[in-house]
Amino acid sequence: MGLSTASVYPENTEAAFRYAAEVGYDGVELMVWAESVSQDIAAVRALVRKYAVPVQAVHAPCLLISQRVWGSDPTAKLERSVRTAEALGAATVVVHPPFRWQRRYADGFADQVADLESRSDVIVAVENMFPMRADGVFGGKERSAERLRRRGGPGPALSAFSPSYDPTDSGHDHYTLDLSHTATAGMDAMKLAKRMGSGLTHLHLADGNGASLDEHLVPGDGSQPCVEVCRHLMDSGFAGQAVVEINTQNARTRRERSAMLAQALAFARENLESAHG
Repeated sequence: MGLSTASVYPENTEAAFRYAAEVGYDGVELMVWAESVSQDIAAVRALVRKYAVPVQAVHAPCLLISQRVWGSDPTAKLERSVRTAEALGAATVVVHPPFRWQRRYADGFADQVADLESRSDVIVAVENMFPMRADGVFGGKERSAERLRRRGGPGPALSAFSPSYDPTDSGHDHYTLDLSHTATAGMDAMKLAKRMGSGLTHLHLADGNGASLDEHLVPGDGSQPCVEVCRHLMDSGFAGQAVVEINTQNARTRRERSAMLAQALAFARENLESAHG
């Protein structure tokens, strides 16, 4: 069971390693973003040694806020993410579908993913995302599902991703299923898991209530079928990676953040124990 380093924001990458060691996670998923340590293989190796916590996966710098991390060429950044995963002994690179405005990258994305996998033992698992909504999905004020229902539902949805925010529309060998993103997108998480089939090799375990802003709640605190998805993975012989990726920004103290991370880990171990032996 891994911990996304993004789960401890606004604390830093080293804090994520420390929490992972203290709470009892098996490893981390390294989110590569503006913090210099997250981009530095030597610095990350030092954290692995210091906390005895391995890097299980690398999340490529493809967020809107990391568009300039490792340069502006998304093709080169994905290549570098795979090389980083190799250097750190990580099994997986998580990447989002290209943005629509990244036309050249989008045109060659599927071929690049396949080529990278053919030249490496690292899996490139393409993640499901969510549409941009007129009522503020990328930076607007968060609205609960109940408020959206009272207003007659969310605003018009526009995909910022090419060809869509559902990676199964393109077809890849490997996928990341994110259960907060299914909530924001209004997607049926179970149906998506089944469409991904044996290609579902990476799970971002989180939750959401269908608000227009990506929530990343502690699993079990939202409306997503987290237990059902975990059972489906167990029944289908899932041998991939499960990573807790939650939002702990509302934690007032480190003790509160640690408690949230421990709650999420307990949920993961209870519901994925058979899948991970």
